Parts: sequence; structure tokens; C-alpha cells
Amino acid sequence: MSTLCRFCARKLRRNVFKASLHRIMFPSLLHRNRFTTDTSSVLSEMSAWQIHQYGGNEELSLSTTSRVPYIDHPNDIVVKVHAASVNPIDVHMRSGYGQVAINLLRKQCGRLRTGSEFPLILGRDFAGVVMETGQNVKTLTVGDEVWGALGAHRQGTHAQYTITSETEVSKKPESLSHVQAAAVPYVAATVWAALCSVGGLRENSTTGKRVFITAGSGGVGSFAIQLLKTWGADVTTTCSTDAVNFVRELGASVVIDYKTQNVFDELNNLKGFDFVFDTLGGDASVYADILKKWGNATYVSIKPPLLLNTDKLGLVGGVLKTVGSLGCNALQGFCDGRNIRWALFMPNGKALGKVAKLVEQGHINPVVEKVFTFEEVPSAFEKVANGHARGKTVIQIL
Repeated sequence: MSTLCRFCARKLRRNVFKASLHRIMFPSLLHRNRFTTDTSSVLSEMSAWQIHQYGGNEELSLSTTSRVPYIDHPNDIVVKVHAASVNPIDVHMRSGYGQVAINLLRKQCGRLRTGSEFPLILGRDFAGVVMETGQNVKTLTVGDEVWGALGAHRQGTHAQYTITSETEVSKKPESLSHVQAAAVPYVAATVWAALCSVGGLRENSTTGKRVFITAGSGGVGSFAIQLLKTWGADVTTTCSTDAVNFVRELGASVVIDYKTQNVFDELNNLKGFDFVFDTLGGDASVYADILKKWGNATYVSIKPPLLLNTDKLGLVGGVLKTVGSLGCNALQGFCDGRNIRWALFMPNGKALGKVAKLVEQGHINPVVEKVFTFEEVPSAFEKVANGHARGKTVIQIL
């Protein structure tokens, strides 16, 4: 064997030894080598919209040097974000809503490592392509097109890449573009939590039930109408004059125009609802009288006071006040046979999988009101903050 060959062989043995030693000493980094040939495999930086303190739209800034997220849990995946949306919760979180409770959650989940949540990327839902998977991920592979909604403790989706759990996503319906798909996950998971997880409604037990939904033309309301109509419910909702035909086309049987009609006079004439879904967070007692008595009727709000109470009173004071409110609502329901409940958005990949089938079957269609470019994120926030939505506001990132 020539001197050169012997030198190459020794060098090869040293490299193999070093690689083996690296695997032994740093096993948690093994999964980082599972990127595709996409640019994410060589780039450590990405563009992302961030805030460095809570406030208004002026706090949003575009960074081109944000760190590309990496997997530190075997059930996580890295996704290249093609489209995301802006929800009212994003606008509220920009202003600091829920920071006390959410930061506690971040600490418990190991997501608050520097003592501060900043710089913070906002955005909950997305559609994109899987770029990397943790070692325990079984249902997804690199290259899969997915949609999902992230828990509030995670960095958000208004960025070129995001990291999430296998349990928070499902495969995207093939019939939808990424822009269309990005309009669905957050509202779908929110509605599922309110109607099913908390409210107890099921596909096989909803036919014929009378349901009232506040603000039927918004993102949550427009999705809830379609889902309930698919399940056979009789839906009543509210909206402004220019959205009446829109919500009727979605499947609402009765539409109350709050611009020209007295909402509560109309509702009192329609008493006997099985379910009230309050998307605006009003006073539960206001709607109690339109529910059936002694018929297991249920009121569910997706604006529980917990986050607001903890922001105002601190963790202990906020929890105590919230528990007191829960007790009062439970007592009221016990006295008249009606249930008063609160629901929170919860990431739910299994629910999204079921919704994907309904989309493929033509029962549910994404409602996209306006699409903004990635550079126009502040304008998208401003639009959502102004209210009066007709569906979702989407950001096209890729």
C-alpha cells in the first residue's frame, strides 16, 4: 500500500472515530441532520416579524437574522411556512394580553430560557411543508404538506420557519392552496374546543339542535356555521347589514342584522336554544334567558376571564377571581338546568384531520377575506384590529 493510501486510511479511521464520539457525547443533536436539501439545511437565519416589547403596531419589526428553530424534542417538527394568518388573538398578544399565564406556561414547557419572552414572534396558524422531524415522529415525513395551529407558549408563525409538535398538525387537504389552508387551523381548533371538547356536541348528536352564534361573519363564526350546518343544526347568528347574505350562504337559517334590528328583542322571540356559542365574550347572564330550561342547554364563551384576570391581579389573585366566577356560573346552571362554560383554544391535530376530510368532501370551505404579502404584516394586523371581518386575513409568506 502506498504512503498516500496509508495516510488516507488513517484519516478515514480518525474521522469515523470522531463521528462516533460526537454521537455518544451529543445524542440530542442527531435529529438535526434530517433536513432536506432545502436552504433551511444550510441557513441558520431567517426572516421573521417580531416584537421586543408589548404595545401597538409600531412594535412590529421585520428581522432578517432570526434564528431558524431547531428540534429539541423528539415529537417536534420544523415546518417551512408558506402562509399564515392574523387572528384577533395575535393582535391582543401583541398588546400583552395573557402574558402572566402564558409566560408561566412557557417556563413549564422550557420555552422561556433567557428570562424574557422577547423577541417574540406572533401568529398561531399556518400551512407549509415539513422540513425536519424528531426521532419519535411517526405520522409525518419530510416533504409532507401540513396545516396546524401552535400553542400560545411557542414562538409564532409569522416567520419563514416554525417549530411545532406532531400532535398540533395534520396533513393539509390536497384541494386547498397554502393560502386557503392557512385560514382554517386556528378557528377550527377554537370551534372544536368550544363545541365539542367543552360543549359536548358531536357529529351524531347535533341534528335538529337550535344553536345561536354571535358574530357569524368573523373567522370563528363563519367556520362554526359551516361545521354545525354540516352536522344538521339549525343555526341563528348576528352580523351587520352588508354580511347578511354572506352568512346565509354559509348555512345560517336565521340572521339578525344588528345594524337594523334589536338583537335581544329578536332573540327573546326565538327562545329555546339548545346551545349558545359566544365568540365575543359577553356577559353570560345576558344570554341565559334564551337557553332552554331543564334541557341540558349550554352556553360557551371563548373569551374566559382567566387571562385578563391574571394580567390585572397577578397569578394568584387572577386565579382566585376566576375560580369564584366559575363557582357562580356553576351555581346558576345548577339552579335552572343550564350549563355556563368557558373554552380556550387548544391545538388539536386530530380535530384538524377530521376537518380536512370535511374540506375534501366539500362541506367546509375556507373563508379568506384578504391576502397580504409578508412585507405587509403590520397592515394585516391593522386590518384585524379594526374588526368587522368577513372571514380570515392571510399572509402569503412563500
